[in-house]
Amino acid sequence: MTARPFIKMHGLGNDFVVVDARDEPFLLTDDLARAIADRRRGVGCDQLLIIEPPSNGSADVFMRIRNHDGGEVGACGNGTRCVAALVMEETGQDRLTIETQRGLLQASAAGRNRVQVDMGEALTGWRDIPLSEERDTLHLGLASGPLNDPVGVNMGNPHAVFFVETVESLPLDRLGPALEHDPLFPERANIGAAEVIGPNQLRLRVWERGVGLTQACGSGACAAAVAAARRGITGRKVEVVLDGGALELEWREDGHVLMTGPVATAFTGELAL
Repeated sequence: MTARPFIKMHGLGNDFVVVDARDEPFLLTDDLARAIADRRRGVGCDQLLIIEPPSNGSADVFMRIRNHDGGEVGACGNGTRCVAALVMEETGQDRLTIETQRGLLQASAAGRNRVQVDMGEALTGWRDIPLSEERDTLHLGLASGPLNDPVGVNMGNPHAVFFVETVESLPLDRLGPALEHDPLFPERANIGAAEVIGPNQLRLRVWERGVGLTQACGSGACAAAVAAARRGITGRKVEVVLDGGALELEWREDGHVLMTGPVATAFTGELAL
């Protein structure tokens, strides 16, 4: 049996097990990822984040992302902030570049225990989401109970954002699974429910594909900000309030989305492998 150090971190309660594999590769199977993420028999987390050497010479590190169900995904906003905070503390830098499956993400310090990440360009074409058939991504024409007519956005992973009168009493835990697996989404989708609670302020809850209900979803917050601006509900700068706290979002004119929010370290430990 070998021991592998890890750091448990979170961004607004969206929690991660972070393993540094830059010096020693971490051979991770789907089964092992699920075992580590298991909240009863493992460490427990929404996502497992592996820091690896970058393949792109412009990047400082590569970040690999495994969901709670073991599947690999291309984007994780809160996780990107956590990894950026770790590497910036290690190197003394106040900005760096993180390589992901989606591409290069720029991160910078934004105050005490706060990080800003350029999450890249929001994609809104139906093939980019992706959808199984051509539809207007501003009005997907999908409904389930009180959820109706979402906006489609890709932020490195697919999102469907529904706008509702009130989000607190919404049974998203019951509605989310079927919508995640709707045939319209060949790669499944993150399901967001957003409520306007003030000028340029949204309340958001997210059913995350491969995870379930989360305290916060960074890419989901980005998608909600883009969806609201596309619908003319808000401007391009918004505060998104999730179960775990608030994120600041800006959908720039060049299509990129800036996300700013807190990071925290919960504890460190070792995986017995």
